[in-house]
Amino acid sequence: MSTFFARAAQVGGAAAAMVLMLASAAFADTATLITETGAHAIEVEVADTPSEREIGLMNRESLAEGTGMLFDFRESRPVSMWMKNTLIPLDMLFVDKDGTIVRIARNAKPHSLETIPSGKTVRFVLEINGGAAATYGAKAGDKLEHSLIKGR
Repeated sequence: MSTFFARAAQVGGAAAAMVLMLASAAFADTATLITETGAHAIEVEVADTPSEREIGLMNRESLAEGTGMLFDFRESRPVSMWMKNTLIPLDMLFVDKDGTIVRIARNAKPHSLETIPSGKTVRFVLEINGGAAATYGAKAGDKLEHSLIKGR
């Protein structure tokens, strides 16, 4: 259970409704990962400003199954990610402007300062729980669909 939802359960009443509404808004977008195993809906929080991309999933104690963060760099370019202040292992799917996955970094190590390069020009990075990419059967060449991705 996410920290947001756990807190909502503790406070009760109108405050709980507000906390749940805010938590739901953070994951109001749905991306669809298309792999050989099917179409997988992932509720995403979009990070599309420099400050949102800088913070990313730092300091979060958990990430609910079926959720993630979609980073939009607003232009295609090589990018590098890292795990500074990130408490949970993550899979990073590097995605080009048309929604094609060009690289997957699996089970990135929490707290690591090692940079994780895209290896190619990308516009997006989808971060999901470590191991989730394997569960979805994701590989380079698969597709990610989202309203921000134009190649649909």
